[in-house]
Amino acid sequence: MTHATKLFAAAVAIAVDGTSAGALAADAEALLKRASHAMGAGSLKTLRYAAEGTGYTFGQAFAAGGTWPKITVHSQVRTIDYVTGSMREEFTLSRAEPKGGGGYPLSGQQQNDWYVSGAYAWNVTGGNTQPGPRFVAARAHQLWITPFGALKAAIKNKGDLQFQARDGKSLAAVTFTEPGQFVATVYFNSDYLVERVESRAPDPVLGIVSTVTTYSDYRDFSGIKHPTRIRQSQGGHPVLDVTVKEVQPNAAVDIKLPDAVRSAAEKVTTEKVADGVWFVAGGSHNSAAIEMKDHLVLVEAPLNDGRSGPVIDEVKKLAPGKPIRYVINSHGHFDHSGGLRAAAAEGATIVTQSGNKAYFEKAFAVKNTIAPDRLAKSGKKAKFLAVQDRMKMTDGTRTLDILRITGGGHSDMFLMVYLPKEKLLIEADAYTPLAPNAKPPATPNANNVNLIENIEQQKLAVDRILPLHGRVVPAAELYSTASAKPKQ
Repeated sequence: MTHATKLFAAAVAIAVDGTSAGALAADAEALLKRASHAMGAGSLKTLRYAAEGTGYTFGQAFAAGGTWPKITVHSQVRTIDYVTGSMREEFTLSRAEPKGGGGYPLSGQQQNDWYVSGAYAWNVTGGNTQPGPRFVAARAHQLWITPFGALKAAIKNKGDLQFQARDGKSLAAVTFTEPGQFVATVYFNSDYLVERVESRAPDPVLGIVSTVTTYSDYRDFSGIKHPTRIRQSQGGHPVLDVTVKEVQPNAAVDIKLPDAVRSAAEKVTTEKVADGVWFVAGGSHNSAAIEMKDHLVLVEAPLNDGRSGPVIDEVKKLAPGKPIRYVINSHGHFDHSGGLRAAAAEGATIVTQSGNKAYFEKAFAVKNTIAPDRLAKSGKKAKFLAVQDRMKMTDGTRTLDILRITGGGHSDMFLMVYLPKEKLLIEADAYTPLAPNAKPPATPNANNVNLIENIEQQKLAVDRILPLHGRVVPAAELYSTASAKPKQ
């Protein structure tokens, strides 16, 4: 038995023998120091690694409860500064399957440049910086569950030593809490290398999301030990499986927080598009508000409490004294359903396609106990109203039709809202208007074509479209973008 294995076995024996909590804390500290030495973490302040393989788009399943859509990771480059808690992630991706969401083109590759630094996150696209406060928690979580991140966070947060069996092996494990962010257990193998990290973090839809990350095939890179295989699952489905090609310890890192990101604040704007109908915008995701005789209907509660909370507060000002009784959910993708917990906390009934109902009921029964959200604080239970293919809402004066979009590849549980009197269509992701005066794509977007098919199958007379991304446009713009002509 090697010296390292003896030390590891001693740590395991301490846990098994039921040593006092104080002793376990001390032995956790000793174990972490030994692991830090074995991995070369002591002098490591920054890290850059490059990988490639397979990914999956979390929260964007084609059908509720299904696997996340598969993507090809042509290149993943992570540059991390552990001192400042900053990370830049450069991805080159393409779809590996046609169905599901994710914001990636239906063909060709897409480059993404993502950042997090402390309490801020942002994206850079085409030289333009877009603040992304909704990404902070997820990206910080990913930073601190990297092998060196988990080791450093466990030391900082004075983790507790345990002994657990995983995959037929006995592993010493240290559990720590990053207050208000996540709880993680770090498993070490007999060489004191981080082999597995199991973590639980808040999620706007799931309440708490469980993440399992495994690290294997360690190699020496300029004095540090780093895995060359990284696999991860979230919410019970795979999200990543990559092979690391290059590792640079203490690489040059220059991640500067842009002033526009530091000063960014949530913005909610309202535009009256018809009597008692408002387009609610100001961010990356829009909503719409519809006034009825004694209540309001809100179409879409996106992203999270941080977006949908201010949207709800602003919408209630449009018709004082009228509660938001219903919130219509366009589809189950997490960016379009992450604010439904805030809607449930408001007491609103969530209207969703019937295929989503059981999934949401199970998810919303999980309380966010790590960073309690509006629903957890309210103590209320979410209420749901399921729509199969169509449902009509009316107060005797105003009518709105909730209709299922079928035949497309974005989501199998997909709804749009049509106001026949006003000839308005409210939809998400099936069509996002191009920039003004932009040329239509050479190959029409399949989702745009599918939306036209659904409009014509339903015989809807649409004058204007209120998209839940982008600007209000005449329906004619949809047809010109898709190089199609309306049926006479």
